[in-house]
Amino acid sequence: MKMTRRSLFGAAAGLCLATGFSSSAAHAEALKIAAIVQSLNTEYNVLWADAAKAHPALSDGTATLTILDGRQDVLTQSNLFDTAITEKYDAIVFIPVDVDAGNEPIERAKAAGIPVFGSNTVVSNTALYDAYINSNDVEAGELLAKAVIDKAGPDAKIVILEGMLGQSAQVQRLEGIQKVLKDNPGVTVLEQNTANWSRAEAITLMENVLTAHGKDVQGVLAENDEMAVGAIEGIRNHGLDPKSVPVAGVDGIKDALEAVKRGEQQMSILQDASGQAQGAIDLALSKLAGESYKPRAAVWDVNGGKLAWNGGKEQHYYVPWLAVTAENVDAVLGANK
Repeated sequence: MKMTRRSLFGAAAGLCLATGFSSSAAHAEALKIAAIVQSLNTEYNVLWADAAKAHPALSDGTATLTILDGRQDVLTQSNLFDTAITEKYDAIVFIPVDVDAGNEPIERAKAAGIPVFGSNTVVSNTALYDAYINSNDVEAGELLAKAVIDKAGPDAKIVILEGMLGQSAQVQRLEGIQKVLKDNPGVTVLEQNTANWSRAEAITLMENVLTAHGKDVQGVLAENDEMAVGAIEGIRNHGLDPKSVPVAGVDGIKDALEAVKRGEQQMSILQDASGQAQGAIDLALSKLAGESYKPRAAVWDVNGGKLAWNGGKEQHYYVPWLAVTAENVDAVLGANK
């Protein structure tokens, strides 16, 4: 019988079930995983990539991981899929630039026999994934909108800074924001525009908004923390005290957490980069190795985390958010040192 790399790996995994899978796996050829990410130009994506590279299965020789930078471009990501297919990777972890454009590359990979696993942002046809792990972005939008409106008041005049249009996080966080706005008809949206997840773009956009509306701006909903931090800088550049305009964002990057600590950002919704990255690798290895695989990520309940592993059999896993405010920011910053 011909033994493929996957069947050989599975056999090795079966032999070492009692020892947590790692010792015997070193004798099998390491599985090749490609992570095709949106971009390595934002802090969150770098945190995700660093966490993925720290997965224990990479250090013990179970698998190798190659991070491929999509540079926020759908064509680049499509070409990277062709590279992964040509180089016969065993699995692909995918963070798409565009919710719709990412479907077709997954279809090509699956036609080539390569399973694809989602993490962080997703494609519109989630049925294409073998499994995916992210956080509920609609919920994030609701959380950040409620935080700002609770502070600014039910008749507040606000600004919405959106992420790159067409990405699932932008689409779904806006959906959550709109749900809250529907329940708060007294709130006025002065401006709504994209800053493309960019701190620099958010600074310029916020300065322009303040030039047009001045002190009428009573709150800022930023769909990520890079834009939240940029908005705060734009407020400061305009000669206003950032503490006077509540701003909320998503991701839990360090600069945003420091802004929360200073009282300049109302809330940051921490997105667990490690849980999403290492969780996706666990799902890929579970698919390749079978039921004998023991997950390593701390996010799973079997490792003391809050997310139910359930044998790796689910197609979709949601990593919980953590709302970071003045009350818990010191603890979060201390845990991330």
